Amino acid sequence: MWKKVLWSDETKIELFGNNAKRYVWRKSNTDHHPEHTIPTVKHGGGSIMVWACFSSAGTGKMVKIDGKMDGAKYRTILEENLMESAKDLRLGRRFVFQQDNDPKHKAKSTMECFKNKHIQVLEWPSQSPDLNPIENLWKELKTAVHKCSPSNLTELELFCKEEWEKMSVSRCAKLIETYPKRLTAVIAAKGGATKY
Repeated sequence: MWKKVLWSDETKIELFGNNAKRYVWRKSNTDHHPEHTIPTVKHGGGSIMVWACFSSAGTGKMVKIDGKMDGAKYRTILEENLMESAKDLRLGRRFVFQQDNDPKHKAKSTMECFKNKHIQVLEWPSQSPDLNPIENLWKELKTAVHKCSPSNLTELELFCKEEWEKMSVSRCAKLIETYPKRLTAVIAAKGGATKY
Protein backbone atom coordinates (compact mmCIF):
# COMPACT_ATOMS: atom_id res chain seq x y z
CA MET A 1 0.00 0.00 0.00
CA TRP A 2 2.72 2.50 0.94
CA LYS A 3 4.45 1.95 -2.40
CA LYS A 4 1.44 3.54 -4.07
CA VAL A 5 1.83 6.81 -2.17
CA LEU A 6 3.28 9.95 -3.70
CA TRP A 7 4.66 11.96 -0.76
CA SER A 8 5.02 15.73 -1.02
CA ASP A 9 6.02 18.81 0.94
CA GLU A 10 7.62 22.23 0.79
CA THR A 11 10.84 23.24 2.49
CA LYS A 12 13.02 26.30 2.83
CA ILE A 13 16.64 25.93 1.81
CA GLU A 14 19.12 28.51 3.04
CA LEU A 15 21.94 29.64 0.78
CA PHE A 16 24.56 29.28 3.48
CA GLY A 17 22.87 26.76 5.71
CA ASN A 18 22.38 27.21 9.42
CA ASN A 19 25.78 26.07 10.48
CA ALA A 20 27.88 26.84 7.42
CA LYS A 21 29.94 29.87 8.37
CA ARG A 22 31.33 31.82 5.46
CA TYR A 23 34.56 33.58 6.15
CA VAL A 24 35.69 36.55 4.13
CA TRP A 25 39.36 37.28 4.63
CA ARG A 26 39.97 40.98 5.10
CA LYS A 27 43.36 42.62 5.32
CA SER A 28 43.76 44.52 8.55
CA ASN A 29 44.34 48.21 7.89
CA THR A 30 47.33 48.47 10.20
CA ASP A 31 49.40 45.85 8.50
CA HIS A 32 50.17 44.62 5.02
CA HIS A 33 51.26 41.13 5.93
CA PRO A 34 48.90 38.63 4.37
CA GLU A 35 48.83 36.57 7.59
CA HIS A 36 47.17 39.51 9.37
CA THR A 37 43.80 38.98 7.74
CA ILE A 38 40.65 39.03 9.82
CA PRO A 39 37.87 36.54 9.23
CA THR A 40 34.46 38.15 9.10
CA VAL A 41 31.41 35.94 8.98
CA LYS A 42 29.17 36.73 6.08
CA HIS A 43 25.58 36.14 7.14
CA GLY A 44 22.40 36.04 5.17
CA GLY A 45 22.50 35.33 1.49
CA GLY A 46 18.84 34.45 1.38
CA SER A 47 16.98 31.23 0.79
CA ILE A 48 14.57 29.57 -1.59
CA MET A 49 11.36 27.61 -1.02
CA VAL A 50 10.91 24.41 -2.97
CA TRP A 51 8.12 21.90 -3.43
CA ALA A 52 8.94 18.31 -4.28
CA CYS A 53 7.53 14.82 -4.18
CA PHE A 54 8.80 11.26 -4.09
CA SER A 55 7.66 7.66 -3.85
CA SER A 56 9.37 4.38 -3.05
CA ALA A 57 10.35 4.32 -6.75
CA GLY A 58 12.46 7.48 -6.49
CA THR A 59 12.20 11.26 -6.49
CA GLY A 60 9.61 13.12 -8.54
CA LYS A 61 9.62 16.72 -9.68
CA MET A 62 11.05 19.59 -7.68
CA VAL A 63 10.04 23.22 -8.26
CA LYS A 64 11.09 26.50 -6.78
CA ILE A 65 8.19 28.49 -5.38
CA ASP A 66 8.34 32.09 -6.54
CA GLY A 67 7.06 34.59 -4.02
CA LYS A 68 4.55 33.76 -1.35
CA MET A 69 2.77 30.44 -1.64
CA ASP A 70 -1.01 30.60 -1.75
CA GLY A 71 -3.76 28.23 -2.77
CA ALA A 72 -3.72 29.26 -6.43
CA LYS A 73 0.05 28.88 -6.68
CA TYR A 74 -0.14 25.49 -5.00
CA ARG A 75 -2.76 24.31 -7.50
CA THR A 76 -0.55 25.45 -10.37
CA ILE A 77 2.39 23.49 -8.94
CA LEU A 78 0.19 20.40 -8.66
CA GLU A 79 -1.23 20.85 -12.16
CA GLU A 80 2.24 21.09 -13.64
CA ASN A 81 4.02 18.45 -11.57
CA LEU A 82 1.74 15.99 -9.82
CA MET A 83 0.49 13.73 -12.61
CA GLU A 84 3.79 13.95 -14.42
CA SER A 85 5.67 12.79 -11.32
CA ALA A 86 3.20 9.95 -10.79
CA LYS A 87 3.69 8.92 -14.42
CA ASP A 88 7.51 9.17 -14.26
CA LEU A 89 7.51 7.02 -11.13
CA ARG A 90 5.10 4.54 -12.77
CA LEU A 91 2.65 4.75 -9.88
CA GLY A 92 -0.28 3.77 -12.08
CA ARG A 93 -3.69 5.40 -12.05
CA ARG A 94 -4.60 4.36 -8.54
CA PHE A 95 -1.88 6.10 -6.60
CA VAL A 96 -2.52 8.02 -3.38
CA PHE A 97 -1.29 11.57 -2.91
CA GLN A 98 0.06 12.70 0.45
CA GLN A 99 0.13 16.33 1.57
CA ASP A 100 0.03 17.79 5.08
CA ASN A 101 -2.84 19.81 6.51
CA ASP A 102 -1.55 23.25 5.59
CA PRO A 103 -4.63 25.43 4.87
CA LYS A 104 -3.25 26.12 1.37
CA HIS A 105 -3.28 22.39 0.70
CA LYS A 106 -6.78 21.89 2.07
CA ALA A 107 -8.44 24.85 0.30
CA LYS A 108 -11.86 23.98 -1.09
CA SER A 109 -10.84 24.61 -4.69
CA THR A 110 -7.73 22.44 -4.27
CA MET A 111 -9.76 19.57 -2.84
CA GLU A 112 -12.22 19.95 -5.73
CA CYS A 113 -9.35 19.64 -8.21
CA PHE A 114 -8.40 16.32 -6.64
CA LYS A 115 -12.00 15.16 -6.85
CA ASN A 116 -12.38 16.16 -10.50
CA LYS A 117 -9.14 14.41 -11.42
CA HIS A 118 -10.07 11.37 -9.31
CA ILE A 119 -6.92 11.68 -7.24
CA GLN A 120 -7.14 9.96 -3.89
CA VAL A 121 -5.64 12.04 -1.08
CA LEU A 122 -4.24 10.35 2.00
CA GLU A 123 -6.01 11.25 5.24
CA TRP A 124 -3.38 13.04 7.28
CA PRO A 125 -3.36 13.47 11.09
CA SER A 126 -2.98 17.09 12.15
CA GLN A 127 -0.10 16.99 14.66
CA SER A 128 2.36 14.73 12.89
CA PRO A 129 5.67 16.42 12.08
CA ASP A 130 7.74 13.24 11.97
CA LEU A 131 5.32 11.14 9.96
CA ASN A 132 6.35 12.39 6.53
CA PRO A 133 9.32 10.38 5.24
CA ILE A 134 10.20 13.29 2.91
CA GLU A 135 11.63 15.03 6.00
CA ASN A 136 14.50 12.53 5.95
CA LEU A 137 15.18 13.36 2.32
CA TRP A 138 15.08 17.12 3.00
CA LYS A 139 17.81 16.66 5.58
CA GLU A 140 19.99 14.68 3.18
CA LEU A 141 19.27 17.11 0.36
CA LYS A 142 20.36 20.14 2.42
CA THR A 143 23.58 18.42 3.45
CA ALA A 144 24.39 17.46 -0.14
CA VAL A 145 23.56 20.93 -1.49
CA HIS A 146 25.75 22.71 1.05
CA LYS A 147 28.65 20.46 0.11
CA CYS A 148 28.35 21.93 -3.40
CA SER A 149 28.92 25.42 -1.91
CA PRO A 150 26.40 27.43 -3.94
CA SER A 151 27.43 31.08 -4.06
CA ASN A 152 24.09 32.57 -5.11
CA LEU A 153 20.40 31.68 -5.28
CA THR A 154 20.54 30.60 -8.92
CA GLU A 155 23.22 28.05 -8.08
CA LEU A 156 21.30 27.04 -4.98
CA GLU A 157 18.22 26.20 -7.04
CA LEU A 158 20.29 24.34 -9.63
CA PHE A 159 22.14 22.26 -7.01
CA CYS A 160 18.87 21.50 -5.21
CA LYS A 161 17.34 20.09 -8.39
CA GLU A 162 20.51 18.20 -9.34
CA GLU A 163 20.94 16.64 -5.90
CA TRP A 164 17.22 15.80 -5.70
CA GLU A 165 17.45 13.93 -9.00
CA LYS A 166 20.56 12.14 -7.73
CA MET A 167 18.78 10.70 -4.66
CA SER A 168 19.06 6.98 -5.06
CA VAL A 169 15.99 4.86 -5.69
CA SER A 170 17.23 2.44 -3.03
CA ARG A 171 17.26 5.26 -0.45
CA CYS A 172 13.65 6.16 -1.32
CA ALA A 173 12.61 2.51 -1.30
CA LYS A 174 14.25 1.92 2.09
CA LEU A 175 12.42 4.89 3.64
CA ILE A 176 9.09 3.48 2.53
CA GLU A 177 10.01 -0.11 3.44
CA THR A 178 10.59 0.96 7.04
CA TYR A 179 7.51 3.18 7.08
CA PRO A 180 5.20 0.69 8.85
CA LYS A 181 7.87 0.37 11.57
CA ARG A 182 7.91 4.15 11.91
CA LEU A 183 4.13 4.23 12.35
CA THR A 184 4.29 1.50 14.96
CA ALA A 185 6.97 3.47 16.82
CA VAL A 186 4.89 6.66 16.73
CA ILE A 187 1.82 4.81 18.02
CA ALA A 188 3.90 3.20 20.78
CA ALA A 189 5.31 6.61 21.72
CA LYS A 190 1.72 7.92 21.81
CA GLY A 191 2.68 10.64 19.33
CA GLY A 192 5.91 11.50 21.16
CA ALA A 193 9.40 11.67 19.61
CA THR A 194 10.82 8.62 17.89
CA LYS A 195 14.22 7.74 16.46
CA TYR A 196 12.84 8.41 12.99
